[in-house]
Amino acid sequence: MAQDAWDIEAFAASLAVAESTRQAYRRDVVAFRDWVERSGVDAPAAVDRAVVRSYLAHLTTRGFASRTIARRAASLRRYFGWLVRTASLAVDPTAGISSPTGTARLPRVLRADELHQILDEPVVAGAERSDDLRDRAVVELLYGSGLRVSELCGADVDSVDLRSGTVTVWGKGARERVVPLSDPAAEVLGVWLDEGRQRWIDGTGVRSGSEAALFVNRRGSRLGPRDVRRVLDRRSPVPTHPHALRHTFATHLLDGGADLRVVQELLGHSDLSTTQIYTHVSKERLRQVVELAHPRAR
Repeated sequence: MAQDAWDIEAFAASLAVAESTRQAYRRDVVAFRDWVERSGVDAPAAVDRAVVRSYLAHLTTRGFASRTIARRAASLRRYFGWLVRTASLAVDPTAGISSPTGTARLPRVLRADELHQILDEPVVAGAERSDDLRDRAVVELLYGSGLRVSELCGADVDSVDLRSGTVTVWGKGARERVVPLSDPAAEVLGVWLDEGRQRWIDGTGVRSGSEAALFVNRRGSRLGPRDVRRVLDRRSPVPTHPHALRHTFATHLLDGGADLRVVQELLGHSDLSTTQIYTHVSKERLRQVVELAHPRAR
């Protein structure tokens, strides 16, 4: 099989996106390549619209979610578009092919008791104080400032300004924004920076390239998304994705009367329509309250 003909690594390297996004594109194209090669298609030039349509239909019959199929279709459009732009392919087989949009799944909003345990409860017995300080600072930033996991992991020590109560992060599209710190986040960050981080560094050392990192892991490297997931696994009473804290941050702001455009700015959304999903979440929460509390709602 002529795998080199696909040139997937060069395609991935050409993408001016975050590393996690780059790897997602790469995985989607590799999955497509592996599927078509089982049918005897050994190069992009042998792919036509019928093959692409068959692949998307295959994903549907396998029960993949509409959003997943749409993402994979978008990855293929970008890949084949790149092949055409680099003159590796004459015709784009994905041109004009639509993919299912489906209905956007409403993000899960954490309950008050779940938030309390994640944010306020002490960690498991035996954990060191520096562990607890770091983990508390992580979850306070995710919920109190609505940061993306990538933004939190990419933050440096000098990203935090405790005097002004802000943190500067780099969001999608390499866009910089300044986000307010909640009082609990500022408090625990101050202790983490003065005490916990230094104790951690003195005990483990820091790997080259991670000296400026706001958060580091036990290996002395910059904290990564998997590390953040482990933090939540330790603190949450139920399986919780780190992004749920960002969802909850936005929904609670809107529930409290915040303007949608202010929430857009805080979240770093370039398009207001992305933020508007949280208005649907809030309406759904109101509907649930009415159904539970009103005697004629059932």
